[in-house]
Amino acid sequence: MRKEIVEKQLQEVVQKIVNEYKPEKIILFGSWAWGEPGPDSDVDLFIIKETENTREMAREIDGSIFPRPFPLDLIVYKPEQVERGQKNDFFVRAILAKGKILYAR
Repeated sequence: MRKEIVEKQLQEVVQKIVNEYKPEKIILFGSWAWGEPGPDSDVDLFIIKETENTREMAREIDGSIFPRPFPLDLIVYKPEQVERGQKNDFFVRAILAKGKILYAR
């Protein structure tokens, strides 16, 4: 899929998430953020949001994005999980260091 097309559709997906779920931050990570995406690359979004259950929230957000313009992988973390992860979680540190912020409150 062409990068320009994905970027336009990604803006629409991010706006939908912002309008409906009011996250603190949305960060693009993975090949679309820091590499050359291949034809089968999905779009990876790291969403920081206060919620009771991060897995349930990820499923809810994921289910709200229809039709799906591209393969999408969503990860939701609470702000306190991100804060802890900055100290001892390589995955969180990599996303924060190399990811592309698409939205911040």
